[in-house]
Amino acid sequence: MLTPADAQALDALATQRTVDAGDWVFTHRTPARALVLLLEGTVSVGHSDGAAMAPERLLHGPAWLDAASAWLAGATHALDARAAVAPVRVADLPRAGLQMLLQQRPALAAGLLAVLAEEVQRLSLHTHELMHKDANSRLAAWLHRRLPASQGGVQAMLHLGERKRDIAAQLGMSPETLSRQMRQLSRSGLIEVRGYQVRVLDGPGLQRLARG
Repeated sequence: MLTPADAQALDALATQRTVDAGDWVFTHRTPARALVLLLEGTVSVGHSDGAAMAPERLLHGPAWLDAASAWLAGATHALDARAAVAPVRVADLPRAGLQMLLQQRPALAAGLLAVLAEEVQRLSLHTHELMHKDANSRLAAWLHRRLPASQGGVQAMLHLGERKRDIAAQLGMSPETLSRQMRQLSRSGLIEVRGYQVRVLDGPGLQRLARG
């Protein structure tokens, strides 16, 4: 949790900008001179091949778009980020200025370290799922992570705010495979699917399947 003084110091350092839907926030060819924070809106993150992009995930503000690349001298951003739903506002925190600020504010440095550790953990789990879980288990894990904790996964309703092809890309499968796996989970009595609405009928069963 940021103290008011830390938040004020970061706000003074940051440069804010607005990105129109469909425009690039940054690309993997852009030099990474600043940490990029998504303040508002939705951004698709993935890797582009010309104008087309295979999205790996959708981020909804507030969230870090890239808190790592700028620390690697001379590096570009690891992935591409495109504004998906306007309005999109981002804040750029220049590495040089932030580095000085972190030296002055150890608590702020500890907070940023926690952010980077969470990202490393997320990537490690994602790699593990792709390497060791089948498509059915990956989908179950993806759905289970989105369950409201307050409902305990019992009769929880999920709205899929992403296109099914984008969800499939995140899970390393084709849209056709995603549809088949959705039907399989439905036949197993774990979920009920109506368009982009998914009702989880058996949260514990979904969790067991997610473990692979």
